[in-house]
Amino acid sequence: MFHGGAQLVSAHLRQRYWIPRLKIVLRARLLRCIICLRYGAETAFQRMADLPGVRVTPCRPFKNAGLDYAGPFLLKGSRYRGSYSYKGYFAIFVCMATKAVHLEAVSAYDTSAFLAAFRRFVSRRGPCRHLYSDRGTNFVGADAELRRMHSEGSGYYKSICAQLLDGHSTVWHFNPPSSPHFGGLWESGVKSVKYHLKRMVGDRSFTFEEFSTLLAQIEAILNSRPLTPLPDSFEPQNVLTPAHPLIGESSVVIAEPPLTEAKLSTSERWLQIQQITQEFWQRWCEEYLSTLQKRNKWLSSAKNFAVDDVVLVKDEILPCARWPLARVSAVHPGSDGLVRSVTVTTAKGSYKRPIIKLVRLVDHD
Repeated sequence: MFHGGAQLVSAHLRQRYWIPRLKIVLRARLLRCIICLRYGAETAFQRMADLPGVRVTPCRPFKNAGLDYAGPFLLKGSRYRGSYSYKGYFAIFVCMATKAVHLEAVSAYDTSAFLAAFRRFVSRRGPCRHLYSDRGTNFVGADAELRRMHSEGSGYYKSICAQLLDGHSTVWHFNPPSSPHFGGLWESGVKSVKYHLKRMVGDRSFTFEEFSTLLAQIEAILNSRPLTPLPDSFEPQNVLTPAHPLIGESSVVIAEPPLTEAKLSTSERWLQIQQITQEFWQRWCEEYLSTLQKRNKWLSSAKNFAVDDVVLVKDEILPCARWPLARVSAVHPGSDGLVRSVTVTTAKGSYKRPIIKLVRLVDHD
């Protein structure tokens, strides 16, 4: 029946034979058909993991940050007519606790350009204790270059890297390859930035200076977005935004009625700043943390992958009939014991992949 499925085969067989428990027999046979498994393949899933500790622990903004690149965008060499054009990008740093964003324009997709953007970020936002990103070649290269410069460099460069790596213990965490959903926080930040860029840029091209200015304005807009749903009794001064722990108020000025206040001494103003910071973290715990408890998808647990399971490795470029066969050589369970990424061995080598890129064929019992 040309792999027509259980219903078609069952209808054909029952024209001549009566087989008890036919559906169960057919299901057992079809599960052994590699062609049917390939074309009816469904990738694996697992229950959504708990939020990491850096997402639910109050700390200084950008002490723990997520990182991603986006682009390319066409930039002009100068604002004069007839100037050359080149590809530009932007790097986005997202605070894991407050969801504040920091945008840096980057002129190239290489390690040296990113290191310059990273130094600008650290200089303005302070040292980053934990940095999370995907395994982009520029990020892996930057991590290796920082460590090499620290161990082999001397003088000025050695002092910079010593400050980044030793003094502030910057630790780089890489997600498994081909797993953008592991970095949903900064991926959604990229989507928000592109939402404004598409409406402001269109088909025009900017110089590097104009592009940097536009990114700074988009950064202010995103840092002024409310962290929690707005109540019916909306009051602008009571909106909780990522900009509050950065500058004490929303980045985008909202029209408010004139306020009169008594003159405050220097000590009282300092206490007022402390009060604003403490009030933000108190409201952050009471209003924002409760919104993170809900899981939107991947609500149920599935059977964990085990060593020696036979799987298909999903490849978006190839048709499913040509997805490579692999065997699970190692599993990497999370803190809750559920496996969300594994190491698979194919004819070309071993790779680490998330389970949503795998189709289980044979269980090893």
